[in-house]
Amino acid sequence: MSDAAQPTAAEVRAAAEAVKAALDRHLAAVERKSGEDDPAVYEAFNQLAAAAEAYDELLYDRYDEVTPFEIPGDDSLPPYTGPEEPHAISVLIRRDYSVVEPRRLLAQAQRVEAADGETGTGGDGNASRTVPGALGILFGEFEPDEIASRHSEFGLEEGDSTLWVTAADEPADPGDWLEAPFDHVDPERVVCRFDVSAVFDDEDDEDGDDEDGDDEDDLDGDDADDDLDVGLDDEDLEPLDALDR
Repeated sequence: MSDAAQPTAAEVRAAAEAVKAALDRHLAAVERKSGEDDPAVYEAFNQLAAAAEAYDELLYDRYDEVTPFEIPGDDSLPPYTGPEEPHAISVLIRRDYSVVEPRRLLAQAQRVEAADGETGTGGDGNASRTVPGALGILFGEFEPDEIASRHSEFGLEEGDSTLWVTAADEPADPGDWLEAPFDHVDPERVVCRFDVSAVFDDEDDEDGDDEDGDDEDDLDGDDADDDLDVGLDDEDLEPLDALDR
């Protein structure tokens, strides 16, 4: 940022005074609150968050320094403006995984495929010989929550995940959002949101993970072809529960 564009020391000082005033207003609203969802407290909270953000930005621009304060959710969602008593909700979930043990993934998919073949519901027996085919089999056989709780059995490693609950006036028409499930989310109708990410961890284990192995490399090059033909012995795998479908 050029010197001409930098805020003045007086502007930074004024932003700091605005934070102090917002703190006083927030405390006063809390002391007078009439219940858990007092709108005055909510408004004072938002004003304090905005004042703190403005001060933090000016402080950084002028002095290259930051504050130790962070308001959870301040940057993620605007205030909720949906129906007070929603008649329908949508739950939007994204979970990321890394395929860290492709041979384990293939072997578990082959077991599912073999069991389906015994009951006369299996395919041609070749889908489980590729990583995309194996993923299709396992996610078709098990519920997403079960995959999440047993991911290591399937050769997967958890990454970031997020869950949004959004309010609606009426249930969506059947089939109306299936092609683009996340494209029409109104942030102001998000009732609540829960995020899980490694960036929230106090300790950074990325360096240790990089040194442990290069399992993901098995998906590329000649090693990937070998993985398609080589299964794991039963004793090398954690047992799968009996298949219900």
